[in-house]
Amino acid sequence: MPFISTRGRAQPIDFRAAVTSGLAPDGGLYMPSRWPQFSPDEIRAAADEPFASVAARALAAFAEVGGGGPDVSFIEDAMREAFAGFDHDEVAPLRELAPGRYVLELFHGPTLAFKDVAMQALAPLYPWALEGASRRKTILAATSGDTGGAAIAAFADAPGVDVVVLHPAGRISEVQRRIMTTREASNIRNFAIEGDFDDCQRIVKELFVDPDLARVRDLGGVNSINWVRLAIQTTYYFTAGARLGAPDVAASYVVPTGNFGDVFAGYAAKRMGLPVARLGVAVNENDIVHRAISTGLYEPAGVARTEAPSMDIQVASNFERLLFEAMDRDAGALADMMAAFARDGRLEIPDEALARIREDFVSARADDAAAAAKIRDVNEADGYLVDPHTAIGLAAADQLAAEGALSEPIVTLSTAHPAKFPDAVTRASGAIPALPQRYADLFDREERLDVLPARAAAVREAIVAGAAG
Repeated sequence: MPFISTRGRAQPIDFRAAVTSGLAPDGGLYMPSRWPQFSPDEIRAAADEPFASVAARALAAFAEVGGGGPDVSFIEDAMREAFAGFDHDEVAPLRELAPGRYVLELFHGPTLAFKDVAMQALAPLYPWALEGASRRKTILAATSGDTGGAAIAAFADAPGVDVVVLHPAGRISEVQRRIMTTREASNIRNFAIEGDFDDCQRIVKELFVDPDLARVRDLGGVNSINWVRLAIQTTYYFTAGARLGAPDVAASYVVPTGNFGDVFAGYAAKRMGLPVARLGVAVNENDIVHRAISTGLYEPAGVARTEAPSMDIQVASNFERLLFEAMDRDAGALADMMAAFARDGRLEIPDEALARIREDFVSARADDAAAAAKIRDVNEADGYLVDPHTAIGLAAADQLAAEGALSEPIVTLSTAHPAKFPDAVTRASGAIPALPQRYADLFDREERLDVLPARAAAVREAIVAGAAG
């Protein structure tokens, strides 16, 4: 039972390959050939089990589906190692803001963002996945602010691995940038790309299918195009859902969305057996996914620069995975559709597929002003600070609840620590969010980065010249 490409024109891979893979050679994204199932008893048990144990069960299920996986005891040990350094014993604790309204805190990892959950879990799997490899693996990642820092924290000085991170120059917060660029490790290289995140993501996709680069570098992916990352992210849906009464209670989840990976992990959890009432897609001014769900037309517009830079994305890569599911896994039809999208810059979702998407997903848009108001209101009501991305999620949850689109309990995913966006949070609330002690000297550390034009050829040249070796 292999992992298959959404476009159906690449050879299937096993779990070992999935750990290190980014895009499939045909430009598609890997998906499990079937959805493993959690039983009601397993879901119920997730309320009290350690987070690492639930993560190990999820990974073991996908390893079995894909074949070629490690033994269960190895996975369990790897997950205990992965989450030992988080600042909260629960890893992803729930906080109740009001009756029936919760935030799921996903920022207790080493770089203060939800990306740490999957990245810290992926890193200890890499030595097993690379066992017997003849070449070093070059991890190539585009980041809108948090993926890069999480990858660097997880893989700094890892044996047999180099890390190349692309971020949009001047379009992420200073804290986000410094967490990436001040880490001292011989296998890390940061590129500031003169463009937006979509440029970074486009370059990464071009390089993954570049045969000339493949001859000199063995590329691996840790963006949310990597399936194993999303498999790990299903864990916090199971733990949160169980604490709120699953499998007997179905919660709704609202997710601040840029590249659509985090909310698709919620969909995956539902397909694995977790009762989910609705998945709320929360977007900022960069609202392509909201427009797609509302109108059926998936069409990028110009990227607006906002106070929530991790959402400043117009081409949401993981939306292809949802289309694949909504189109009954018709890979040929989807491949033709994505080719037309690449050519024409627009995609019309078939009516039947759109109806299926709307069965599970609702969406709402909140701008910077709405986010600032929500940051202020939550702080005044609860003395609790949230970052701009979480604030957009909370504002969207209010909208969707008022429209009757969501039923309680409603869980909003809190994707980053407020101290990663101190200027925006302070302007909105008057309160200065403090960085955790581990970053007390962050602004005194030396940065290491190179500025490159938004061209795949320029990045290729830098990598071939020894970008991270």
